[in-house]
Amino acid sequence: MSSAWENFFAATAILASAGPIKHRLIEAYRTHLAGLEQDELPKEIRDEFCSVSNCMSCVRPLRGETAEQATVRKMSDLEAGRVAMRIVNMLGVIARAQSLQRPPKLRAVNSNDD
Repeated sequence: MSSAWENFFAATAILASAGPIKHRLIEAYRTHLAGLEQDELPKEIRDEFCSVSNCMSCVRPLRGETAEQATVRKMSDLEAGRVAMRIVNMLGVIARAQSLQRPPKLRAVNSNDD
C-alpha cells in the first residue's frame, strides 16, 4: 500500500501546484495514477478509483491525443476540479488506513521532567 500512498501523494502534489486545473489533472493522473492496479489499493477506495479511471478515459481521443486528454478537454473546469477532489479524498483514505496499521511511536519520558 505504500506505493499507492506515494503515487496518490505525488498526484495530489501536482494537483496542488500552479497552472490550469485541466492540465494538472491530466498530468497527475497520467504520471502517477493511470498505471496503478486495483489490487495495489486499499479495498475502501477500489470502487472509487475504478470510477475515476473510467471517468478519465470515457471520451474517444482525436488524432494525437490520449483518451485522458480528450476526456479532460471535454470537462468544464468545475468538473475537472471535482475529479481532482476525488483523488485528494482517496489519498485521505489511504493515509487513514496506513495510520491505523502502524502502531503509535512511543518515546521515553523522564518522570523528573515535571
